[in-house]
Amino acid sequence: MVLLLFIGCEKPTHFTQQSLEEVFMNFSQEEQTFESILKKHKGKKILIDVWASWCKDCLVGLPDLLKLQSEAPEVVYVFLSLDKTVPRWKRAIEHYQIKGDHYFMMQGNHGEFAKFINLWWIPRYMVVDEKGEIILFKATKITDKKIINALKK
Repeated sequence: MVLLLFIGCEKPTHFTQQSLEEVFMNFSQEEQTFESILKKHKGKKILIDVWASWCKDCLVGLPDLLKLQSEAPEVVYVFLSLDKTVPRWKRAIEHYQIKGDHYFMMQGNHGEFAKFINLWWIPRYMVVDEKGEIILFKATKITDKKIINALKK
């Protein structure tokens, strides 16, 4: 029993094959697997932001996110939206002028990606290193020092 609890607390360093195969929609409404999104940015550090336009905490954190983007422009910012509709998602990106690589989570919080990261709260931040390894599995505030530390690694 203790061994099972220990394993359950371990933070994964790689995405599961099922989560990599999940299909997302880009801003041009083309479908892409999560694996292709990561490959697009291979060799760069990636901050993943799971958010939605209806999420108050997500919107409250936007000024701090914009500040981080100006302080760490070498980082790729990938936004995965849990919005209910594509038009609402697109309007929010344009309204709040959110710069980065944007994707709509077509399976919402019921897809394999959401299951893999045990998504129950947004915003949710993750950091992936240049080799494609997850170096920060979970943060829920953009001001979390773990994000800065992961980006500096």
